[in-house]
Amino acid sequence: MGETVSFTSNGGTSEGYLAIPSGGVASPAVIVIQDWWGLVPHVRAVVDRFAEAGFVALAPDFRHGEPASKPTEPRQMLNGPQMDEAATEIAAAAEYLAGRPEVTGKVGCAGFCAGASLALWSATFSERIVATAGFYPRLPWEGMRADWADYAGKAALIHCSEEDGLSSADGVQAARRAIEAAGGSCQTYDYPGTSHAFFNEDRPEKFDQRAAATAWARTLELFRAKLG
Repeated sequence: MGETVSFTSNGGTSEGYLAIPSGGVASPAVIVIQDWWGLVPHVRAVVDRFAEAGFVALAPDFRHGEPASKPTEPRQMLNGPQMDEAATEIAAAAEYLAGRPEVTGKVGCAGFCAGASLALWSATFSERIVATAGFYPRLPWEGMRADWADYAGKAALIHCSEEDGLSSADGVQAARRAIEAAGGSCQTYDYPGTSHAFFNEDRPEKFDQRAAATAWARTLELFRAKLG
């Protein structure tokens, strides 16, 4: 369904996987942020699913065509100032989407694992990103500002697996408090009995069909309400 596109970012050019709804009408947009492993088939499939649900969807390729060989590589990528650099690339993706004729102008951002942290963080870097959804985030706090002021009037949704400690985990609670203190709203949902990566059908040892379906429905509900 999708295609590879290029857009200007951080003084250079970035690529990503783009899918457009088949209806031919202007639609809201969603940026999809990869997990540890890069722009793998699972991430492309999520982009396609968003397009089928009526959103123009784009997954930036942070690893530039080279999937990570082990989780520590992208974990290092998300430490320190590189968090801001990645968020700047997401903001550039939002500008690219807003400039496309198929897009209404409102943009959401959804991500998984490390990408969930970036998805939540992205709204602090872009006025266009007004709603975010994080699936089982792993938040590297050393790379984030304490002040999430740009969240005023925006909305976030965090899907929490039991393996990661559910919504009571320190990182999730810190994110929720920061978003709400900035004037945004933040919903957290627990999925008891689930493993990290419960949304990933390509990992059958982790995948939980019921939890994945519920999380997907909640995400679409948020984006349809906030993006129009």
